[in-house]
Parts: sequence; structure tokens; C-alpha cells
Amino acid sequence: MGYARAALRRGLRMRLHFLELLWFSTYAELRAERSRSYLGLLWWLVEPALMMAAFWLVFDRILGNGGPGYLPFLLIGLVVWQWFKSSVVHAGQAIWMNLALIHQVRMPVLIFPLVNLLADAIKFGVVFALLLVVLWLAGYPPNPAYLSLLPLLFCIGLCAVGGGLLLAALMPLLPDLRFVVEQLLTVLMFLSGVVFALQRVPAAFVQWLAWNPVLVLLDALRGVLLQGQWPDAAALLRVAVMAAALALAGVAAVLRLAPRYPKLAA
Repeated sequence: MGYARAALRRGLRMRLHFLELLWFSTYAELRAERSRSYLGLLWWLVEPALMMAAFWLVFDRILGNGGPGYLPFLLIGLVVWQWFKSSVVHAGQAIWMNLALIHQVRMPVLIFPLVNLLADAIKFGVVFALLLVVLWLAGYPPNPAYLSLLPLLFCIGLCAVGGGLLLAALMPLLPDLRFVVEQLLTVLMFLSGVVFALQRVPAAFVQWLAWNPVLVLLDALRGVLLQGQWPDAAALLRVAVMAAALALAGVAAVLRLAPRYPKLAA
């Protein structure tokens, strides 16, 4: 009995130490990013704004496929996509970029991608709050369906965690992945409903696109913010299970391959 209690205490201390390390490392990463970048958090506003202007010009003004309310529709998609893309890219490169440190210091390698994921989530939280203000000023006030925002954003975050950790696990073994990730994410952006509504997709393709959790969650998020619609509970549950499975697969991949990283060339 005594050994079991001692083991439990050791386990709790290790978890607390891990959480402290995660928090202070994230704080240090945010401060370092602010010091080395002139734009810093502002870039999270500038990039979606520039992309929104380009897509609005092409799809709405030139092709005429936008329709009423296309600007806020587009802004929501680009802000959320910016978070997802940045999280996957930053987390995916975290272990590979810290191989030299892994050779010198014995520490859980999972901390590196998690720091980037948490830092990007904090930055997104600030930008999303500004997005809500912009939507309110544009005539889309808060509504009761806002209560579903937290589970929706949490599921999107789980998708980013899963994608980022799976990439983080593989990139030290296959460094050339960094050359194709941006292209793959660009393709995924156009398959995730960032610039089009799921309702405008032909029925023959909807069942296939519905397997993309980012598309389903983004469509539900727009329904909440722009129309006050509650997400479909069954669809949200299905996507939540998919997102959780993806995140668990990412964690398992990193832990499984962790003993190999100290043996790789930095």
C-alpha cells in the first residue's frame, strides 16, 4: 500500500513538473517571438486581412460567387484557418528544430510541440476576441448559440494537435517533409470550406467532404456566429470523436518514436 501511494505521489509530482515546464516554456516562447518580430501578434491580423481581400476580389467581385455577407464569412474561415495552419506547421517542426537540445538535455520531447501549440492557441484567443468585436460592429451580435463556441473551438484545436504531433513525430526521421507541408496545407485549405460554404457543394461531394473534420467544424462555427444556429449535435459528436482519435494518435506517435530522436543527427 505504501509503495502504491509513493508511486502515486511521484506520478503527480512529474505531471505537475511537466505542466510547469509547459507553461513557463510557452511564456518564454511568446516573449521571444515578440522580441524577434516587429509585427508579432499583428501578423495574425494582417495575413487573414490580406488573404480576405484577395479572395473577396476573385470570388465575389470577379467571379460573382460570393454573395451577401461573403466578407464576414471569409474572415471567419481565414482567421480559424490561420490558427490551424500555424499550429500544425510550428508543432510539426518543433522536435526536428530542437534535436541539438535533445542531444544535450534529457527532457520529454512532447514538450516541444506542445509549447508551440499552446502559444498559437493563446495568440488565436486574442485574435478571435477581436474577430467577435468586428462581427458585432458589422451587425452580427452575440446570440445564445455562442454557448457552443467552446466545444467547437476545442475540437478544431484537437485536430491541430493531432496533425501537428503526427508531423512532429515524423519530421525528425523525414526532414524533407518540411518542403511539402505548406503545399499539402494549401490543398487542405481549399478542401476545408475556407472560401466556400458547405451548402453550395453538390450533394454527390458532400458525403466525402463531411469526413474532413475541419470543414464540418468551420461550417458549424459560421452558423453560430453569423446565423445564431446551434451545431448539429450528432455531427459535432462524430467530429469530436475523430478529432480526439487524431490527437491521441499524434501523442502516441511522438511517445513511440521518442527514444530514436537522441540518436539522430542534429
